[in-house]
Amino acid sequence: MAICATLGAMAQTPVYLDESKPLDVRVEDALSRMTLREKINLIHAQSKFSSPGVPRLGIPELWCTDGPMGVRPEVLWDEWEQAKWTNDSCTAFPSLTALAATWNPEMAYLYGKSIGEEARFRNKSVLLGPGINIYRTPLNGRNFEYMGEDPYLSGRMAVQYVNGVQSNGVAVCVKHFALNNNEINRHTSNPIVDDRTLYEIYLPAFKAAATEGGAWSFMGGYNLFRGEHASYNPILMNDILKGEWGWDGAVISDWGAVHDTRTAVTGGLDMEFGSWTNGLTNGASNAYDNYFFAEPYLKGIQDGTYSTKELDDKARRVLRLTMRTAMDRNRPFGSMGSDEHISACREIAEEGIVLLKNDKQTLPIDLTKTKRIAVVGENAIKMMTVGGGSSSLKARYEITPLDGLRARVGDSAEIVYARGYVGDVTGEYNGVVTGQDLTDNRTPSELTEEAVNAAKNADIVLFFGGLNKSPHQDAEDFDRETMNLPYGQNELISTLAKANPNIVVINISGTGVAMPWVKQVPAIVQGWYLGNETGNSLASVLVGDANPSGKLPYTYYASLDQCGAHKLGEYPGHKSIDVLGNEVYDIPYNEGIYVGYRFIDKNNLRPTFPFGHGLSYTTFKYGKATIDKKEGTADETFRVTVPVTNTGKREGKEIVQLYIADKESNLERPRKELKGFRKVALKPGETAEVTFEITRDALSYFDPEKHAWICEPGDFEAIVGASSTDLRSRVSFRVKP
Repeated sequence: MAICATLGAMAQTPVYLDESKPLDVRVEDALSRMTLREKINLIHAQSKFSSPGVPRLGIPELWCTDGPMGVRPEVLWDEWEQAKWTNDSCTAFPSLTALAATWNPEMAYLYGKSIGEEARFRNKSVLLGPGINIYRTPLNGRNFEYMGEDPYLSGRMAVQYVNGVQSNGVAVCVKHFALNNNEINRHTSNPIVDDRTLYEIYLPAFKAAATEGGAWSFMGGYNLFRGEHASYNPILMNDILKGEWGWDGAVISDWGAVHDTRTAVTGGLDMEFGSWTNGLTNGASNAYDNYFFAEPYLKGIQDGTYSTKELDDKARRVLRLTMRTAMDRNRPFGSMGSDEHISACREIAEEGIVLLKNDKQTLPIDLTKTKRIAVVGENAIKMMTVGGGSSSLKARYEITPLDGLRARVGDSAEIVYARGYVGDVTGEYNGVVTGQDLTDNRTPSELTEEAVNAAKNADIVLFFGGLNKSPHQDAEDFDRETMNLPYGQNELISTLAKANPNIVVINISGTGVAMPWVKQVPAIVQGWYLGNETGNSLASVLVGDANPSGKLPYTYYASLDQCGAHKLGEYPGHKSIDVLGNEVYDIPYNEGIYVGYRFIDKNNLRPTFPFGHGLSYTTFKYGKATIDKKEGTADETFRVTVPVTNTGKREGKEIVQLYIADKESNLERPRKELKGFRKVALKPGETAEVTFEITRDALSYFDPEKHAWICEPGDFEAIVGASSTDLRSRVSFRVKP
């Protein structure tokens, strides 16, 4: 009888395992069953990328993986060294700057869904991305992982990326919250930012990801903010993220970003990862027991230094994260390297490629009239998926630009390749090897001579240059030292342009570069890092199979003096000593809210290419914008409509942008700010009516004295344009008291 009763009790599903019950009910039930040590174990790592869960209760391990552009290959349990699996090659997706350049939230969802399927197939619970820090300076080595300079654009794209990933039962970990805007001195940077700048520029994309996207986890940055580390900064984590925004997810530290127990306990951090490199040798027996959130925290609770209030909140948030992911028995199984993912990679890449300049209709290449194409530049043959830091990938394959062109052009034209310059000849990062050996011992003059000869005898020259993912270019832990192209490329481009003026420069980079030769070449393409399908995607655009429709998600400065962070700021800061006696780098953000095109507008500058710029192989005409009412209260919605017509001879996509200007604010405001955009596909002769809704959020500024968003009565202007400088139509309206 007793045995039967026991079996009956065991057969009953515990509340925390019953997925029909509300999530918070399940969380509280699981929490009530846990011991103090189990709660402690739940909130710190057990390996390089996992936390242990609670085996006694059947609460599984939580596995993280680096992103945000592909699922990182497996590493050993305690080390960064490769595990040398043979089945962990991923689909390498385009850089997030390329995604942002699509200006298409549908592409962001497709991207997130696809990478989320790969993470799920590898049984990962948390994807460490997307990165949405604002592009404050073109020298930031990690710009290629972010979504540009504008908080509105970044936020709209981030929300759909989050939705796509989490549709697979895989959590995003939105990073790096917040103000992680440089890589140099990143562990000791202390940005000095006023509240208005913080709320208007550096927080909106994160808020959108948290409140609209419903992100399940956030990652703190390495940097400090107002003297405390970002990963457990009480202002960022407690007051804003969990307080003002009412967010219920878990905060995960960046790897090695925790420095002491006391402040981490009270500062809003929930999970500690990466505090030591090798768990086998750093510590008496197991370094993970010595993490700040391990034995030191446990002993502090036991001796009364800390209460269990903070621990329960951390455990509650980690349980919620686990139940949303690893414990969700209904989440799909995912897939890896599927045809659908390859198709998504190519579609996103083609939509993100930006045609910056196209004089004399140099592009697309007419293969019926072109007999010889000269391809010049190391970036035509260099694989780019390996390198750059934690976003480095072990791709299933990578098609280089030269291979993509050869496959597409076939016998239609002869392609002659010349190296032109030698840059980074390596192809290895963290144990992943491309297999390329690009060693070339010729002198620069010999390489130039070969390139010039190839150019002279060609109908068109395609120069593939730019940056790569080596230190001091586009790479984690390094900022660039200059905006100039490396390896003598500027001089080489000018020389080639003299040899053959019919030249196209394809810039491969994740950030803006100086272009002193911009007037010497008729066509320029921003090619980004495009992942597996790099060569196919670029070839498709160059020969006209795909009509380019990307636009810049940041300003292409002519020089650093056009960037407020450099003109007015103290990049990369000055040494200071904090209250604990530690050396830090204070970075005054003297430009305030005037980041990117806002600074350009204020100072009437002419960048090389403006924010939002991008050309097409067709043309678009904008009609006159109209508004549904000329006056209304701040709580009413204003609707602005503009007709856009494809006036060219081929189908294309146009990105229609809406900017708002406040004509009589009590506080100084930017001349205009992006508050809406829409990408429309139009056939030749077709017209679309594009409508934008303007609500209180689009009209408000942050008042630091009131610590509130304010929409003042007064006159406003809605400005519709094809870029931040190509403004096509304006309409005025008034907000009544």
